[in-house]
Amino acid sequence: MRSRKNFVHYLILAFVALAVIVYITPIYWILVTSLKTLADITTKLPKFVFDISLENYQKLMPSEGVPDVTYLFLAEVFVGLLLFGFFSLFNVRLSRALSLRNIGLIWNSVFVLTCLYSFLSLPPMQSRLQTDARLNFLLLIVCTIIAYLLIAPWRKTGGLTSQTLKKQRLTFVLPTIFGTVAICAALANGGSKYFYQLLNSIIIGGGSTILAVGLGTLAAYAFSRFDIAGKDDLLFFILSTRMLPPVVVVIPIYLMYSALGLRDTHFGLILLYTTFNVSFAVWLMKGFIDEIPKEYEDAALVDGYSRFQTFLKVILPQSVTGIAATAVFCLITAWNEFAFALVLTEVGGKAVTAPPSITSATGSTGMDWGKIAAGTFVFLLPVAVFTFLMRSHLLRGVTFGAVKK
Repeated sequence: MRSRKNFVHYLILAFVALAVIVYITPIYWILVTSLKTLADITTKLPKFVFDISLENYQKLMPSEGVPDVTYLFLAEVFVGLLLFGFFSLFNVRLSRALSLRNIGLIWNSVFVLTCLYSFLSLPPMQSRLQTDARLNFLLLIVCTIIAYLLIAPWRKTGGLTSQTLKKQRLTFVLPTIFGTVAICAALANGGSKYFYQLLNSIIIGGGSTILAVGLGTLAAYAFSRFDIAGKDDLLFFILSTRMLPPVVVVIPIYLMYSALGLRDTHFGLILLYTTFNVSFAVWLMKGFIDEIPKEYEDAALVDGYSRFQTFLKVILPQSVTGIAATAVFCLITAWNEFAFALVLTEVGGKAVTAPPSITSATGSTGMDWGKIAAGTFVFLLPVAVFTFLMRSHLLRGVTFGAVKK
């Protein structure tokens, strides 16, 4: 009996190992192809031993060279990841003057000063694409300040709790996420079309994710806590918006966007991606909010809180894991969207994203597979960084609701 259980156990491990290999192999092959020369890529038999070359990544860079500030932003991203990982893995006790909040404030201030330096030092460009990318440094400064004020607690009410420490650790995540955006903005300002398109993907994917999760959370709270006439029919109607494939509706949407002047605009793609993601966000967030005991809200209402204050102070803190998990899935969906981005944008336009541009890479001998592989690998990094930073919330989100009230 024990030998039979061991056999089943090893068989399951073998299937898991096979699944991991199948999943990792395409990513490995993309990375290897991006590091090969054109001669090594076009051989009849694949070469597993080759001289590493960065020429494919150089094709993505600005023709006039990489701006120096790009390396500064890259260093800040790595240091932010190291600080976040260090303070998350080790329970380090710091003095009152050198608290996590103060270190996070210093680190965010360094990033804000770097963005300000980038905006002031880089000369204005003649190209519209480069000028638009340069103005994003001002937007990064505003977003960093607002996000820090929302996350970092400025007053201690009852000492340092585990929730307070988690919020203070998140102050190291901000320069990491915004630093990734700043790298794309610096390279786009230098003249790189690919990184301008990657910056468009970040703006459109991030904007649609914020709107979809925000609207989905509010709608999910209403469906979970209130008696709405025809609730089941409305939920089914919301879910039915994801039943149609994009190819079916892309032509009517193209005609409608052309008439409204929304084609090849950031707002148009953000609105469209939000429409398709909000149904997924509503259903996923409703499951999370259903698991939050209603007694918490009843106690808050008895204490004199309004319904909206109860939502902000009780529901939102309890549903952070669900919001993080929903945001990751919505971002991945918007990030990888291809059909709408291809049809609703123009070649070299203002709002063209990275997926259509990757498939259009051509060289002197046809498809430039090395450049495609390099662009694909770089395209994976922002979502990989965001998912890595949200991994703890994802793991808790999978098991959310396992312990009943």
